[in-house]
Amino acid sequence: MKFSTIYLDENKIEISNSWLGKEVIKVNDEIVSSKYSVFGTDHSFWMMDNGITSNCKISIGYGINGMVFDFYKNDKAIIESPRTGCGVIFAFVLIIGFVIGLLLKTFG
Repeated sequence: MKFSTIYLDENKIEISNSWLGKEVIKVNDEIVSSKYSVFGTDHSFWMMDNGITSNCKISIGYGINGMVFDFYKNDKAIIESPRTGCGVIFAFVLIIGFVIGLLLKTFG
């Protein structure tokens, strides 16, 4: 499922995430990074930008409003998203759900 698309000069950068946790980064329809992650991860890749090779990084994670990402080109922030609070809440809900599932399986 496509999460977001960034149009930067002549480049189209697509960020996708599957239900199984596979994150895929495409630049101009070519896969430049692919990783599996539960809580998000960093993707580093190179792309041509106005005839110059640029070092890029996309950090995917969870924030207060759900899934968020940061995009850096040559260590300069292009997009930064707020990430406050949600990681702890998500982990807490996950642990509580696991405990309830164990209790239901054991005593249910």
